[in-house]
Amino acid sequence: MTAALVMGTMVFTACSKDDPTPTPGGEDDAQPALVSVEQIIDGCMDIANEVGNAKIGDPLDLWNNGDHTKALYAVESWYSWHSREDYSNNILSIRNAFYGTRDGSIGTSSIASLVKANSEGLFQNVDGAIDKAYQAILNIPAPFRNNINAPQVTVAVTACNELEETLKALKAYLQRTDAVNSDDVLQPILVSYVNAVVLPTYNDLKEKNAALYAAAKAFAASPSDDNFQRCCNAWLEARTPWETSEAFLFGPVDALGLDPNMDSWPLDQEAIVNILNSGEFENMVWGEGDDDETVEAKQGVRGFHTMEYLIFKDGKARTVNGGTSTEAADLDYTAANARSWGNYMVQVGKLLEEDATALYNAWTVSYEGGSAYKDLFLSHEIDNDDEEE
Repeated sequence: MTAALVMGTMVFTACSKDDPTPTPGGEDDAQPALVSVEQIIDGCMDIANEVGNAKIGDPLDLWNNGDHTKALYAVESWYSWHSREDYSNNILSIRNAFYGTRDGSIGTSSIASLVKANSEGLFQNVDGAIDKAYQAILNIPAPFRNNINAPQVTVAVTACNELEETLKALKAYLQRTDAVNSDDVLQPILVSYVNAVVLPTYNDLKEKNAALYAAAKAFAASPSDDNFQRCCNAWLEARTPWETSEAFLFGPVDALGLDPNMDSWPLDQEAIVNILNSGEFENMVWGEGDDDETVEAKQGVRGFHTMEYLIFKDGKARTVNGGTSTEAADLDYTAANARSWGNYMVQVGKLLEEDATALYNAWTVSYEGGSAYKDLFLSHEIDNDDEEE
């Protein structure tokens, strides 16, 4: 594997098994189908690890070390009290990649079907580990930010770590078992994975981010409690395809910086307040010439969680007469900031729609001016030139 740092994002690109350092764009770039299946499983392992050890584990460690305030702020999606649902949807992203579907059924051409037909015990181990992690997360009392030290939290961390280890065993089985790792066997699985999981998920993300943008514009044009609630509903709808895509955070979503654009956490609340007060919305947009620190700063004041901060408070939709606080940690929508607040929501919604559209188009139309990424992925011809500095 080779690694490149692109705008603060570590990008891993797969190389040929026969030549660990192929010529970018040449015939040696062609990967066997197994390498692409390994990439899928690696994505599943990464998100299992992130959910267990970062999203859940980091707040727990901070709490156990006595830093309760920092622990609260480390909980992702705490403005909406939607943390458990986000994390459990991350586990569903693993299930979807394994099953080759998005509805909980096992696809005919899928990793799950292949393993079930050849190693029933391994299939049961993977399937059981996915379900165990999913249920363990939802067993955490809600909201997670108020129950960081609940005993169910440690159980969930353990279940996610066990899932990661089970996925490692799955990858090793595929690598060593000739009967299941040929191109003829695996290529149909890859085609189904792209067409039945990746593309529909990203299409949903594009459509639901567009609906969130429309809700933000409607609020800005006519601020009301009902329109705040509609924005919250649209945000929750848009979160599902995003969180169920996190098992495949490779390709354009990584190389183009679209993951941190849409989902940076934690937020810089003080910087958000500065933008609200100044109306300098250009501070959310980064360009090719910006250094990593600048890019990260701009990504921290846009995306899903900035929208979440602007529309939710204490797990509920904000109200237009919510209070008078101007402190970043407890900011209120007021008559003084109403116009800028609505404009900020519109700007964030617009960027979310643009990023989701760019992601879908990169997979389906053209990636970096060339072929659609789905075609590159399925033909095992990933050009490393455009993923390296």
